[in-house]
Amino acid sequence: MRANTISTKSLPNLTANDLEHEAIYIFREVAAQFENPVLLFSGGKDSITLVRLAQKAFYPAKIPFPLLHIDTGHNFKETIAFRDKLVADLGINLIVRYVQDSIDQGKVLEEQGKYASRNSLQTTTLLDAIEEFKFDACIGGARRDEEKARAKERIFSVRDDFGQWDEKNQRPEVFDMLNGHIDLGQNVRVFPISNWTELDVWSYIEKEKIEIPSLYFAHKRSTFIRDGLIWTAEDEVVFRSEDEAVQERWVRFRTVGDMSCTAAVESTADSIEKVVAEIRDSRISERGARIDDKRSEAAMEKRKQQGYF
Repeated sequence: MRANTISTKSLPNLTANDLEHEAIYIFREVAAQFENPVLLFSGGKDSITLVRLAQKAFYPAKIPFPLLHIDTGHNFKETIAFRDKLVADLGINLIVRYVQDSIDQGKVLEEQGKYASRNSLQTTTLLDAIEEFKFDACIGGARRDEEKARAKERIFSVRDDFGQWDEKNQRPEVFDMLNGHIDLGQNVRVFPISNWTELDVWSYIEKEKIEIPSLYFAHKRSTFIRDGLIWTAEDEVVFRSEDEAVQERWVRFRTVGDMSCTAAVESTADSIEKVVAEIRDSRISERGARIDDKRSEAAMEKRKQQGYF
């Protein structure tokens, strides 16, 4: 018997088992409907959760598709170390494509200045990788509660042959029907944990005892304050003015993006149990510490329309 997908109208009543069963069903539908899927992997908690769900979906077989990481070159070193350990432990095929190559080829222009970031440059590298390997479905860990542009997505979200997303041209998803039909050149972005919240993800990590990068736990780090946010001062990637004083603080990261666009939060939560308790009491969105989302009111939506995940 296959699990049913869940109407968003019933979200307040979803149980952890409902969410897991829905995600597993979505993974199996991807395997059934597409010829060449890939799981987009950032090394963050959401994509790590996807790997565990994919393991369950296809057990005892191995995950039947590769992971793809778009490496900006500005990743936290802890993230890259964790990524490499995970794929080695699980025997998963990992494909890595580098934003630096897109810069060197003149396809994108490196930003300069105080708020420079490579986050938006990932789009070109991602679209080139999709074209290179002819992926027809890209699975990712976006959730509807993260950001209002992501709340507009369907679970199967079609991109045109230029990789662009049209939020006004979305397919209905009634009951358990997921339509994976695509025309030549199109591909689909798939969101198995679309109906999950940040707390759902952390609770699942706690229940499943999933290993995650140390960045997510409280640790002492050299930091500085800019615009009311806490930035790492441990790498030259992050621009720092002479008047921005470095100080050691106990911090953790609620989301793992680039060092140049992801701020930390002060915290003493050094275990999964403490992190879950902290998230449960928090009144601030996890993406409140992502400077790339603050560039304009519609920053995420514009990037998605251009092909960003």
